[in-house]
Amino acid sequence: MTFLLTLHRGIDTLNRTIGRVASWAAMAMVLNQFLVVVLRYVFSVNYKWMQDGVLYFHSILFLLGAGYTLMHEGHVRVDIFYHRFPPRRKALANVLGAVFLLLPVCVLLWWWSWPYVAQSWAILEHSRDGGLPIVYLLKSLILIFAALLGLQGLAMLSENLLIMLGAHPDHEREDGTRI
Repeated sequence: MTFLLTLHRGIDTLNRTIGRVASWAAMAMVLNQFLVVVLRYVFSVNYKWMQDGVLYFHSILFLLGAGYTLMHEGHVRVDIFYHRFPPRRKALANVLGAVFLLLPVCVLLWWWSWPYVAQSWAILEHSRDGGLPIVYLLKSLILIFAALLGLQGLAMLSENLLIMLGAHPDHEREDGTRI
């Protein structure tokens, strides 16, 4: 039980840290886009690498922030019955969702993306039209995304197993008392 709690808290800390750092990509993206527009329409200057920067910051924000978003239950959930479930039944639904949906999708995404990313690294792929010469790093975010989301799925799985077993120290029982 201690292992599950340590796993859950460690992965949460990792995704919390990465999510907070990645959130700065939103500010960088907005500032970069503002500069692109000002340079283009005020000074008639256009830099392709700056336009690529918007895409890169957007990718960083969403791909590196997905685990953080999952940790805070910010992803879309089709919630027809879930909100009415007691805590242990919610935990069971989360365990089943992680085991049969989230984790397999992360593994498949990693598996199918690996050759795509490896090929990009093999040729040190760069933008064909004068943009940023680090496309291989951008594509690597796909693997990092799958890893961070999968790790957060493991954290979610361990947390919900602890809730189901009645051993999660930060969770309340159905009657409102702390476990």
